[in-house]
Amino acid sequence: MNTKLTLNLNKRVIESAKEYAKEKSISLSKLIESYLNSLTKKGSRKVTVSPLVESLTGIIPAQLENDDFYDYLRKKHS
Repeated sequence: MNTKLTLNLNKRVIESAKEYAKEKSISLSKLIESYLNSLTKKGSRKVTVSPLVESLTGIIPAQLENDDFYDYLRKKHS
């Protein structure tokens, strides 16, 4: 059973969504319905991590702070 829903959204978001839906040959209503359905499914997106990925956890050091990283890149590529 379909039910009407009224939403208030930013005009640019609506236009972009309409364009996307048209490119995908799907109605905007169906696009939004599919999105909301995927958000509300329970247990369908359980992510499992392989033993290899688990073993690599923590090997890569934490990233530098953004300012430090940009300074590093500037010095490296200057």
